[in-house]
Amino acid sequence: MADGVITSEGETGTTGSGLRGLAYPLGTPPAPGEAIEAAPGVLWMRLPLPMALNHINVYAIEDGDGWVLVDTGIRTPDSIEAWEAALAGPLGGRPVTRVICTHMHPDHIGLAGWLCERFDAPLLMSQLEYVTGRMLTADIGPAPEDGVRFFRAAGWSDDQLQRYRETYGRFAKGVAPLPAGYQRLAAGGTLSIGGQDWSIVVGNGHSPEHVCLWRGSDGVFIAGDQILPRISSNISVWPTEPMADPLADWLTSLERLGEVLPADTFVLPGHGEPFTGVLPRIEALKRGHAVSLKRLARTLRTPSRAIDVFPALFARPVGDGLLGMATGEAIAHLNHLEAQAKARRERDADGVDWWTTLETEPAQ
Repeated sequence: MADGVITSEGETGTTGSGLRGLAYPLGTPPAPGEAIEAAPGVLWMRLPLPMALNHINVYAIEDGDGWVLVDTGIRTPDSIEAWEAALAGPLGGRPVTRVICTHMHPDHIGLAGWLCERFDAPLLMSQLEYVTGRMLTADIGPAPEDGVRFFRAAGWSDDQLQRYRETYGRFAKGVAPLPAGYQRLAAGGTLSIGGQDWSIVVGNGHSPEHVCLWRGSDGVFIAGDQILPRISSNISVWPTEPMADPLADWLTSLERLGEVLPADTFVLPGHGEPFTGVLPRIEALKRGHAVSLKRLARTLRTPSRAIDVFPALFARPVGDGLLGMATGEAIAHLNHLEAQAKARRERDADGVDWWTTLETEPAQ
């Protein structure tokens, strides 16, 4: 479970995500170990990721004599090296007072435990993100047969299922041990940092209870992966909840954010560059998934497995390295059509699900 990387815009999610109406006022991103002031009292830093989506943005907010950190990067030597340079350089050797993680994916929580232990700082997360993160870091194998059945139903080959068994538990490898306790962040709450109030805004779909931070005094919105500028967040179904409809949750969250956030909001995302134009971006993300669902329904005029619908959803071929995320996202869209009574699945004798549309073709 992690952020995805397949899209018409070059990195992740479904096709059709538009870029009109967005502006990127900060210019060239900071190199690892460096920082750019994104807003008063807020530093933008960037850490490397060992995957096609090759970076994550992290932020430091001034908090008296120290810093509150938002997201931490994945646990790799390169990320630790970048943090060491940032802590000694742009962060001036000042202490970390709190560590906030927007959600539990390894690129966001991977070094939370390391930073919390180093500075004796508390970890702040939403309840579902913390509990899910603790669960997944403890789940190191062997691969459950429920997972094997889930991916067999999606159409995976025996070789692909064997690789799933052999590589199971990778989540934990990218995450330092999390603190045994945390401080809960909940929707509607307020967090005071450096004498300024940040409202806690929660989204769903990309992860269970994703935390965003909004400083209403100047319209700064730390979005994590809930709204990204150039790519669409990975929305996936996983073996732990095979019948889920996370796409409905995510689309509902986008609607809510579109009603709450002002047009001049300055978005600090988890990937890509800080941007303005949040309302056009939200509309483009909704429109992109609507187009993908229509394309998927047309594809299902011929009975198809989850792996057969990739061309309807993704702009480039899916290799084995992205197979899990692509499968999860395909099933999310299929489950969404099923929940709307627009598609159905039938499992054959080999345990493979075949999906067909329930929509009738328009009259000619």
